[in-house]
Amino acid sequence: MKAIQIHKYGGPGVLKYEEAPKPSPGADDVIIKVFATSVNPIDWKIREGHAKGMFPVKFPLIPGWDVSGEIDEVGSNILNFRKGDEVYSRPDPTKNGTYAEYVVVKANLVNGKPQSIDHEKAAAVPLAGLTAWQALFDYGKLQQGQKVLIHAASGGVGTFAVQLAKWKGAYVIGTASKENMAFVKKLGADKVIDYKNEKFEEKLKNIDLVIDLIGGETQKRSLKVIKKGGRLITAVQLGNQEEAKEKNIHIEGFLTQSLPEELEQIKQLIDSGKVMPVIASVMPLKDAAKAQKLSEEGHVRGKIVLQVV
Repeated sequence: MKAIQIHKYGGPGVLKYEEAPKPSPGADDVIIKVFATSVNPIDWKIREGHAKGMFPVKFPLIPGWDVSGEIDEVGSNILNFRKGDEVYSRPDPTKNGTYAEYVVVKANLVNGKPQSIDHEKAAAVPLAGLTAWQALFDYGKLQQGQKVLIHAASGGVGTFAVQLAKWKGAYVIGTASKENMAFVKKLGADKVIDYKNEKFEEKLKNIDLVIDLIGGETQKRSLKVIKKGGRLITAVQLGNQEEAKEKNIHIEGFLTQSLPEELEQIKQLIDSGKVMPVIASVMPLKDAAKAQKLSEEGHVRGKIVLQVV
């Protein structure tokens, strides 16, 4: 099969489009024929070697941990899937990924794909959608009527977070560039702050929850706007614990988990028209290096999708 592989850590140039062995299913696995995958920051962080502590790597490695496609083979224990079923998944990030024509995935991590969207859009959902869901609801405990501030609201995770928070009935505030402010409003944000020209900490107070997708100084400044007893949940590097404790703010970082029951709920929201993936561009698999470079630059609206079939 054709795949993108890396044989050593490095920049985008280490991504090689080449032949790789087609995987075989274990008893509890399925083989998915990959129609599309998408680019996430974890893809290039692993490629660069920045995630060594979190994800053990065995070279050659096929990156990519989003997939939409159809079942090609099923393991001997699998009764709930059959060849030709349309599915999507966020596979185990410690195994070979989805920048390939086929991927092996534990069947208990696989869901039927949303019926209302195509494979390119479906491939943009799993990791970003699950990250947004878990940040808002599992860790953020967001409730109807609460105020939530979502940083990087026009990015891959941010676009899902805005829509999911609005669906929950929260008052949604996003930070974005001036060029993306109208777009974030259209997603459902009640208020959008231009992070380049405005200081959000001077405009906001009594925020119940901050979703931090940036880290660094943005995370530190966010503590100024959260009310006592409020929460800051980050999907990037966690810091500022002492200051948060002094202010009686719960601060927590997390790694996204592959939870099919949550992916099923997101699927239902997509099929009912309440949530929609945002696609910045669709590129062929062989252009993975170009796609990752764009992702690293950090100004992508929504997700970059790699078309495999």
